[in-house]
Amino acid sequence: MNSEFRKTLPGSQLDYFDARAAVDALKPGAYDSLPYTSRVLAENLVRRCDPATLNASLGQLIERRDDLDFPWFPARVVCHDILGQTALVDLAGLRDAIADQGGDPALVNPVVPTQLIVDHSLAVECGGFDPDAFDKNRAIEDRRNEDRFHFINWTKKAFKNVDVIPPGNGIMHQINLEKMSPVIQVLDGVAFPDTCVGTDSHTPHVDALGVIAIGVGGLEAESVMLGRASWMRLPDIIGVELTGKLQPGITATDMVLALTEFLRKQKVVGAWLEFFGEGAAALTLGDRATISNMAPEYGATAAMFYIDQQTIDYLKLTGREDEQVRLVESYAKHTGLWADSLKSARYERGLQFDLSSVVRNMAGPSNPHARVATSDLAAKGIAGQWSETPGQMPDGAVIIAAITSCTNTSNPRNVIAAGLLARNANKLGLTRKPWVKSSLAPGSKTVAMYLEEAGLGHELEQLGFGVVAFACTTCNGMSGALDPVIQKEIIDRDLYATAVLSGNRNFDGRIHPYAKQAFLASPPLVVAYAIAGTIRFDIEKDVLGLDANGREIRLKDIWPSDEEIDAVVKAAVKPEQFRKVYIPMFAIHEDTGPKVEPLYEWRPQSTYIRRPPYWEGALAGERSLTGMRPLAVLPDNITTDHLSPSNAIMAGSAAGEYLAKMGLPEEDFNSYATHRGDHLTAQRATFANPKLFNEMVQENGKVKQGSLARIEPEGKVTRMWEAIETYMQRKQPLIIVAGADYGQGSSRDWAAKGVRLAGVEAIVAEGFERIHRTNLVGMGVLPLEFLASTDRKTLGIDGTETYDVIGARTPRAQLTLVINRKNGERLEVPVTCRLDTAEEVSIYEAGGVLQRFAQDFLESAVAS
Repeated sequence: MNSEFRKTLPGSQLDYFDARAAVDALKPGAYDSLPYTSRVLAENLVRRCDPATLNASLGQLIERRDDLDFPWFPARVVCHDILGQTALVDLAGLRDAIADQGGDPALVNPVVPTQLIVDHSLAVECGGFDPDAFDKNRAIEDRRNEDRFHFINWTKKAFKNVDVIPPGNGIMHQINLEKMSPVIQVLDGVAFPDTCVGTDSHTPHVDALGVIAIGVGGLEAESVMLGRASWMRLPDIIGVELTGKLQPGITATDMVLALTEFLRKQKVVGAWLEFFGEGAAALTLGDRATISNMAPEYGATAAMFYIDQQTIDYLKLTGREDEQVRLVESYAKHTGLWADSLKSARYERGLQFDLSSVVRNMAGPSNPHARVATSDLAAKGIAGQWSETPGQMPDGAVIIAAITSCTNTSNPRNVIAAGLLARNANKLGLTRKPWVKSSLAPGSKTVAMYLEEAGLGHELEQLGFGVVAFACTTCNGMSGALDPVIQKEIIDRDLYATAVLSGNRNFDGRIHPYAKQAFLASPPLVVAYAIAGTIRFDIEKDVLGLDANGREIRLKDIWPSDEEIDAVVKAAVKPEQFRKVYIPMFAIHEDTGPKVEPLYEWRPQSTYIRRPPYWEGALAGERSLTGMRPLAVLPDNITTDHLSPSNAIMAGSAAGEYLAKMGLPEEDFNSYATHRGDHLTAQRATFANPKLFNEMVQENGKVKQGSLARIEPEGKVTRMWEAIETYMQRKQPLIIVAGADYGQGSSRDWAAKGVRLAGVEAIVAEGFERIHRTNLVGMGVLPLEFLASTDRKTLGIDGTETYDVIGARTPRAQLTLVINRKNGERLEVPVTCRLDTAEEVSIYEAGGVLQRFAQDFLESAVAS
């Protein structure tokens, strides 16, 4: 702690650390030129950094140097129950390992406050047309997840510094935005900016509040939980000026889909963005949150907005305490975090986006950045003529229409717009098509309250959009089962069926196994497509139905005006609703139940929770980085959904066959995501996505689609799991060769854990998505990057080769990838070692995050 910079915040009894004074002492006037992000990081360094290294670290911020590491200390960790649970399973396993080596397991606890929200395990088995859907879905969730919830309840008692929000209460990001983030924290009489890391790629949702919140892998989160600094290099900070204003009838969803396409083209992958300008100033906090939430879709690490009057208005709207709201305003204005103080901020790179250019949009198929204007649907070949056969579903049938995800349900304008469109449709006698499984799954209970206040809840229910859950559902692939009759028709006719959802992810195979493709759209458009019933429909021009007088009804006839939306939001969304939801949810309840043992009693028959194997088998052995065979040769844009799918487990899959052997009935197989606390189930999800293209498996000169591999040297084509099992039995070290943007998507630990347990020692790709690369390092897998103009195609890689890696592993060193061809040829290829920091080298050499912590813990115990 650097006490010379500790001062009293004017007008309060609180102290703060004066980052401006510390920065300007090194270079007079430098603070005024720093971006918002750098100012928050500077405060973090002044308050937490070793005094001996403070000036050097601050110098990096001032000089914009990205070649050295510096520490930052997030104030808290937020987790959803899937990655949060797996992180805590890892810590429970770490306690076992510490106890086995003579240490005290009870001393293994999160040091940083950790908030776990159970929000990712509910499947929409009952659609929104069932009035009892919420209760039925929750009952199924509790039954299926009894093992998981038993473990989570144990962690709440066994670990210090862990708070759990039970299921049925909302989505972690929306709860974080509406309640958990104070924007300015207070601890031991010191005020400082709230910062957090979260085990989900959409953690930047609260960047909209001016809070640095970034998504990390569960392994990195575990390291932060255990009190280690999160080491980083100064990110590429890009200023994005928003100009103009949205045209009438354009939603925040339309805006963010256009921005996502624009920013992907501007190559902002890994960058930290700061949005500013007149356009940004006019956006509500809900609109800003929609932009920040989709940071991973345009590839950015963070998507920051400055603190301004919109922030203050939102804190008041969501029922924050008056004293806290005053603190946020006074702290931000005094320390240079208020928008007016950032007009002198300089960025190495600036972008400009005109909000008035946004038209009504959708995204799809397959990618969130594949924007298509609704007016261009026919020209793009999405909409088109189709002939209706009575009693049959049409081509392009929308089998799922879901208002879901914190991306949109944290924005009252979007939800109210959907309610008003539903009201207008009901008045004219329009109905949902019978094959559409519709649902409303808000990220917060307040949504149901303000819909009811506005008289719009029953309007949505009438069209089949009743509340099915307060949880992350369809967007996460938890769409639930289809009506058996509908499913049979899809299979029998090999029907091109689709999903339309108001979420942030639409990767192939994610939303539902029988939805061949999925499209992202605003909540009111989702309702419109439930009425249309097919994606082969020009939503701007085609007729949705006829009114009582036989007049044709089109989208423009039911679309609500901006003035009406704004008036309803103003009248119906109230601070008392947020207080009514969140005050009891976050009330401190003294635990009067029986104490629990520090070591968890693992249930041997569980397929959800199992003692992790990080000190045995493949993970205990030496990684030789020699004689590696390719498990897969993969194209560009491999997502974590390809690597470790999250959706429903099918009976014919390797995981399904295993669960059946373990005695689970098929209706309770649940999702891949929920089983990630049991490595025996989760391993079988590795590369289990039916949309995978492994270039080692070809038929008639074309790559064959499916979860397939080719065992070498025999050349035998098998299902991926059989290949992994074979190589595990042979103790064969493996490598994966891939294209660009490897590992984009959700921050999914098992995308790294699965390959490591299979025996993969290295992955060589043209580029890595940030979170997945850190997860690989955290599991002891070496990420290697081809140099420019070199790739699997220029090297003529076909999967028959073996590989060695030669060279000293130091941060971003150039290593040599030796390719030993089947014909005896030996090729040496220079590659970049993507261990980016000295801390990452240390973690990798120890075998991973948990092994490294165990070593340090035991060494410190011996020393003391």
